[in-house]
Amino acid sequence: MVLAALLCGVLVTAHAQDQGDSTAAQPPDQRVRTHVRVSQGVTSGLLIRKVNPVYPKKARKKHIQGVVILAAKISKDGDIVGLSVVSGEPMLAKAAVEAVKQWKYKPYLLKGEPVEVDTEVLVNFRLEGG
Repeated sequence: MVLAALLCGVLVTAHAQDQGDSTAAQPPDQRVRTHVRVSQGVTSGLLIRKVNPVYPKKARKKHIQGVVILAAKISKDGDIVGLSVVSGEPMLAKAAVEAVKQWKYKPYLLKGEPVEVDTEVLVNFRLEGG
């Protein structure tokens, strides 16, 4: 069921509100969402500037390959404002983070308004001929 929702494109979750926030008292359909969770497939379609990572020399020498998965927060303007490593080879993780920090996205719109997005980013490190 969750996979079907991911394949459809969007998982929307309400941003945790402070106890004193007046929107918390409103019915769910009337709350203004300022923060959503969006699948990696959807955000990849919004990517307008991608900087490829520099393959670490030490990892290349040791023939280390793989995927680094990052949890990313994208601002209303489409800038990366938060990144953390979810999984992947530690020797490749820093290069992945340094590259993705420079990525730029089109703003994600919800009901015509830009909102902050949480998503995952996959960075694949593959040696030539590997």
